[in-house]
Amino acid sequence: MSLAPHPFSLRQLQYAVAVADSLSFRKAAEQCHVSQPSLSAQLAQLERALGVRLFERDRRRVTMTPPGRQLIARARELLQRTDELVEAARQAGDPLSGSLRIGVIPTVSPYLLPSASVALRKAYPRLAVIWIEDKTSVLLGNLESGDLDAAVLALEADIGDVAIDVIARDPFVLATAADNPIGAEKTPARPADIRNVSVLLLDEGHCFREQALAFRSGAGARELEFRATSLSTLTQMVAGGAGVTLLPELSVPTESRRARVRLRTFASPAPHRTLAIVWRRHSPLAPAFRKLAATLRKSYPGARRAR
Repeated sequence: MSLAPHPFSLRQLQYAVAVADSLSFRKAAEQCHVSQPSLSAQLAQLERALGVRLFERDRRRVTMTPPGRQLIARARELLQRTDELVEAARQAGDPLSGSLRIGVIPTVSPYLLPSASVALRKAYPRLAVIWIEDKTSVLLGNLESGDLDAAVLALEADIGDVAIDVIARDPFVLATAADNPIGAEKTPARPADIRNVSVLLLDEGHCFREQALAFRSGAGARELEFRATSLSTLTQMVAGGAGVTLLPELSVPTESRRARVRLRTFASPAPHRTLAIVWRRHSPLAPAFRKLAATLRKSYPGARRAR
């Protein structure tokens, strides 16, 4: 490792990344709280130090050069590692003080967070958790970029190379209208019970849709054209007789109060999802996330059964 002074600063790298994100020197200057001439001068100095043009611009637009795209990607990595260094230093004394930004998927947040938030505040009174709800792909992108510290996801989705700590196994149940004879059966449901039956699923982009779709395909059921944006909508449609659906057991106490449906568990091996907290492999906050996972396991609805 060379100990010679570097010919550029981290601030100059931040300016370059801001321009790459906005493709506008004016917007980047506003975001970085500097004047546009100052930002332009700093970027010109950075390009001279690197010996490479990062951007091309005319009166209409700004574009990255091919070498610029590669170097900006490396700059992002360097800035992320720098942020992690600062965060590690800040939390060295108490890793569960300050704030953490944690993502959570929409098919988990309304059912897990009410109990989880109370448990986390009680266990870590100096910690402020900022929850961000979004689909799996968006959360993973924000986790990779450093905009999130961690996320609560289902492991059955394609989550890439991240560190994980499992919270709970969440079985699926079959939901039908109250007068549907399929729901009236007392025995656990089997795939054959919904063969050629119309099944309602969530819209594209929800990982729960992919899990339910795989089970539906194996059972020989039909998917209706209607696709819901939430489990609440699915349950209401089923209650109205539009078809049947699969619900994660975590959602049942809430959704069964909102709509009149019948519920059947599935025979073993029951379809399920595995909920976990995930984070970047090199994050210095890994010990803190493992403590959070332990708290989430204890506060998970039906925790005694989930263990």
